Amino acid sequence: MNQNMKHYLSLVGVTFALGLFLPNQATGADAPVRMGCGIMTFDTVLGWGLAADGKSALGPTHGGVVIDKAGNIYTSANKGVVVFSPDGNVIRSFLDENHSELHDMEIRDEGGTEYIYGARNNNREGIKFQASDGRIVLRLGFPKESGLNLEKFNPTAITVAPNGDIFLSDGYASNVIFKFDKNGKYLMHFGTKGNGLKEFNTAHGMTLDTRYEPARLLICDRNHQPKGRLLHYDLDGNFMAEVVTGLGMPTSVAVHGDYVSVPDLHGRLVILDKSNTIMAVLGHNADPKQRANYNVKREDWIEGIFSGTHGSYWDKNGNLYVQDWNVDGRIMKLVRARSE
Repeated sequence: MNQNMKHYLSLVGVTFALGLFLPNQATGADAPVRMGCGIMTFDTVLGWGLAADGKSALGPTHGGVVIDKAGNIYTSANKGVVVFSPDGNVIRSFLDENHSELHDMEIRDEGGTEYIYGARNNNREGIKFQASDGRIVLRLGFPKESGLNLEKFNPTAITVAPNGDIFLSDGYASNVIFKFDKNGKYLMHFGTKGNGLKEFNTAHGMTLDTRYEPARLLICDRNHQPKGRLLHYDLDGNFMAEVVTGLGMPTSVAVHGDYVSVPDLHGRLVILDKSNTIMAVLGHNADPKQRANYNVKREDWIEGIFSGTHGSYWDKNGNLYVQDWNVDGRIMKLVRARSE
């Protein structure tokens, strides 16, 4: 084998491992696409979540994804929340002024009842509602008790501590993260805008990182310069560590066992293990014009290639559901490939 062929095969191997291969050119748009590598290998599900006419039930998307105990998938669109069965059929929805513009969601079982917590950036509040019927049970507005005088309040992320304390990130405005008790009483706040080690430049996404004991906050500092990054803070608001840099624009995080999925607005999804080693990069978009591009229309979607990954969630079997920030409402199901 000559040196040129060795070099070519080496590049091909790297391309497949990082999920950079443009799969439709080889398989056609009517075939599922395999992406990832090793134990983090996935197959796309063609047409998942689309109606018979090929249109999405969602409309424009700028939100997140969560899954209840029954395996139903909740995804937030600009117009509200749509609930899918695992096979991609709409089973119910909450489409009203109380559930619109949910930028981020988390789901939690509390005494046998499942609740969804949401951050409504354009409506300047966090909310808590029953997953079964959408009934709002708690609203979190800007806490005047904080003593802060903010010109804007645009929450982008929300998460819940084991004891029920609620964290709400003002990621599109002050970059302050507010902490409330389970009843919505203001407790404290931390964070400030900037590009320093302990500052946030768009604290865009956040979750409770249960891979560690005790659990801690995992925060997406999306627009940090020179590159987006992830950060760990304890539940008292103390900086712990800069976890990963060089992610582009990390938008949100979802934990599954020892792994975390990190949608990157640059059109890819990164999976990290507990040591924060990159295990796989899924659906990387090689076209700079389509990365972080809200206006990639349905007819221009490419199977297995993302354009602006914004939300993700794992089901109990390790399958992934991924939402793009997208004018036509894209959500994809990725089925975990099993070893023979």
